[in-house]
Amino acid sequence: MDFTDPAQPFEIAYFDRGPIDSNVLILGGEWSAYWYNGSIYGSEIARGLDVFELTPTKFLTQNEIDAAKAVRVTELNVQNQQKIAWPAQLVVAKAYVDQLSRSQALPERQIADLQKAIQSAEASHMNKGKLGKLKKMAPSLEKSAATAKTPADSARLHALADILKHPSA
Repeated sequence: MDFTDPAQPFEIAYFDRGPIDSNVLILGGEWSAYWYNGSIYGSEIARGLDVFELTPTKFLTQNEIDAAKAVRVTELNVQNQQKIAWPAQLVVAKAYVDQLSRSQALPERQIADLQKAIQSAEASHMNKGKLGKLKKMAPSLEKSAATAKTPADSARLHALADILKHPSA
């Protein structure tokens, strides 16, 4: 499910093994599924554990998958519902840019400029001059956040600006 807009969630993928027996009703199916360090683990009632890797689709880019894999937790206790802290890494910035492109929150030219500047900073191995260019892009993103179409886009713009101001390797 995509809950980007909580008022209008929509399905982006599903998984179902199908019936255990085509002639007899037997309890089965995924009991639960949880994300953990870049994979999704599903507990199937009758048949065991399923492990899923995400793949890019029109709803999910490779940059978003890579950003999700950048978040590492030492243990998972789903009852805690721990908050995920996104690292201030350029891989996360690229995911935000992809999301802002998909929602059309920024003009195409600005998206292209951001993508080029991030790629250049990565290719330079975080050269101070290239990072300075990223830092200079942050104020316009913060300005755009004030007039964003949705609260989600506003939050993404602020988060992207924060990363561009102080990216980590």
